[in-house]
Amino acid sequence: MSEIKPTDAAVPDEKEEEKDWAAAKAFFDNLKTHKPRPPKPRYAVTIAVSSRTLFDMTAERKIYEEEGVEKYVSYQVEHEQEPLNPGPAFPFVKALMNVNSRLRELYPDSEELFDIVLMTNNHAQVGVRLINKMESCCERFCMTGGNSPIGYLKAYMTNLYLSKSADKVTEAIEEGIAAATMFMPDKEIELSDTQLRVAFDGDAVLFSDESEIIVKQHGLDTFFEHEKEFENKPLAQGPLKCFLEALGKLQRKFYAKNERMNCPIRTFLVTARSAASSGARVLKTLRSWGLEVDEALFLAGAPKGPLLQKIKPHIFFDDQMFHIEGAKEMGTISAHVPYGIGQKYHRGKLIEQPPKNE
Repeated sequence: MSEIKPTDAAVPDEKEEEKDWAAAKAFFDNLKTHKPRPPKPRYAVTIAVSSRTLFDMTAERKIYEEEGVEKYVSYQVEHEQEPLNPGPAFPFVKALMNVNSRLRELYPDSEELFDIVLMTNNHAQVGVRLINKMESCCERFCMTGGNSPIGYLKAYMTNLYLSKSADKVTEAIEEGIAAATMFMPDKEIELSDTQLRVAFDGDAVLFSDESEIIVKQHGLDTFFEHEKEFENKPLAQGPLKCFLEALGKLQRKFYAKNERMNCPIRTFLVTARSAASSGARVLKTLRSWGLEVDEALFLAGAPKGPLLQKIKPHIFFDDQMFHIEGAKEMGTISAHVPYGIGQKYHRGKLIEQPPKNE
């Protein structure tokens, strides 16, 4: 699945890399263990998650902000035998592991699996507490000791990065990596244990913000005319297109085994667009990319929260915070994609920008 990885990532010499992996596989296979071997990053769908998205570290964060890093590290070491509560990404990661189990049943030797990497700027001393909770979820850790982990994302061939830091997420998107800022829902709802459910907004998430720019600058009527005129011209890709592509590749592995109706991955498009006025271009764009979604919901400006409450996704991606807030209120685990012109607006109104220093 290397074609869905960042294209400008530094890739080592393939022959040497294959030798290294063959040696690692031989060593691993000689060990007596029932634990499955992690897949090669070249073929895996790699999800990098920060410690604060995977676990609820609100109390620990408060110590860090109010008392400093030394007190924070000491607290973590002193409490390393105490379990951490799940954070917003935890149900998502559990669902990814369920998909891996199903894939291994159908394809015992396949490397095309989800690979979870804990990507955190925590210090190594904090690692024991994280490992105590993480061992069933992932084998790969990257703890950068206070430095930003963004530089490691390409080295790990990351397909999706989830963090609580909007700055880090923005930096990752600028580096061409799919990324989003995660939020805990205001209430807890029961999610599927057998099917990974992922919901995407369209404009500025799967697609570029080119059409959204027209809405914001020229209004809906001009937007409808523009979408009708360019109905057969595919939209440019947005920051999460490659992640949908990765999900689609894994879905097709189930379809090949006649498991379409029992596929443990289901994708949703949840867009504020109107189907009649601007929906055709979206569907034709997906078709031109060779991609599909299982369900497409065109809300024509209606709130997304009630529909998402029915879908119950493990994660919902949107570029506009008021949609994130509405979803959060109704129990949906949401992830903000800080991309495009929508970041300059809130509920349709232009946010006053601070003056630039000369």
